[in-house]
Amino acid sequence: MKNYDVIVIGAGPGGMTGALYASRANLSVLMLDRGIYGGQMNNTAAVENYPGFKSVLGPDLAKDMYDGSTQFGAEFAYGSVEAIEDHGDHKVVKTDDGDYTAKAVIVATGSEYKKLGVPGENEFGGRGVSYCAVCDGAFFKNRDVVVVGGGDSAIEEGIYLAGLASKVTIVVRRDQLRAQKILQDRAFANEKIEFVWDTNVTEILGDEMKVTGVATLNNKTGEKGEIAANGVFIYVGTLPMTEAFTGMGITDDAGWIKTDIDMKTAVPGIFAIGDVRQKTLRQITTAVGDGGIAGQEAFGYIESLKSAAAAK
Repeated sequence: MKNYDVIVIGAGPGGMTGALYASRANLSVLMLDRGIYGGQMNNTAAVENYPGFKSVLGPDLAKDMYDGSTQFGAEFAYGSVEAIEDHGDHKVVKTDDGDYTAKAVIVATGSEYKKLGVPGENEFGGRGVSYCAVCDGAFFKNRDVVVVGGGDSAIEEGIYLAGLASKVTIVVRRDQLRAQKILQDRAFANEKIEFVWDTNVTEILGDEMKVTGVATLNNKTGEKGEIAANGVFIYVGTLPMTEAFTGMGITDDAGWIKTDIDMKTAVPGIFAIGDVRQKTLRQITTAVGDGGIAGQEAFGYIESLKSAAAAK
């Protein structure tokens, strides 16, 4: 069983920043991830809202962040975390490939978008299908787009897209929205936004290169239809990747991890950052900010353990 000062679970932008700050403070650090470092950045064609770059390929930014995060000795290993055991002054991180111990743990496992599960959704990922208007909306300036969903995220992003696209068609499976009233009012008042009610998207349509529209089904009349579009933005919810931590008392009812402003959870020595947190904006920039705080706070926590041990 290998021992570290800090284990970072997840090697997205937040996790890599946490590892950078902790290792730069001369702590031994391990980043664990079940996939390649970079997380969702590897599925992003271009990042245009990260300071210092007018535009950068997602995989390139991931590689640059990884190189920076390991320059002070942080290690990287593949592994799917199954549980964390809290033993007070140390934690045991159990994975499918063995166990590790650490004085502090930073959870940076992120979230994943709920998918519609329809034909074409996976095939056109990154070629017109998106789950983030802030990330990808700029690629659809003066184009027609479809938004799927009726909650806060769908309507907020629909309004955002209306500032870029020529037309936004919001497809809602009910006859009313679930979004806050103030968002509904803004959307209904926007001349670029059109609503299609009582309708499900049954397929993402496209040619060999890109999305060309969606196939629809009215769930009351059974009528089939098609909507032409250059992009499809899907907002049917997000899921926190917290299965391994649900029994620790650090998540809310929906599974998001609750933290204070210092990224501390209800368990001393366990921090959470990035998209897995109970928060509003989930972006590379916010994850990086969280990671810097958590890395520094982990150092402070370990120093407090040393002081407590010396006082005994």
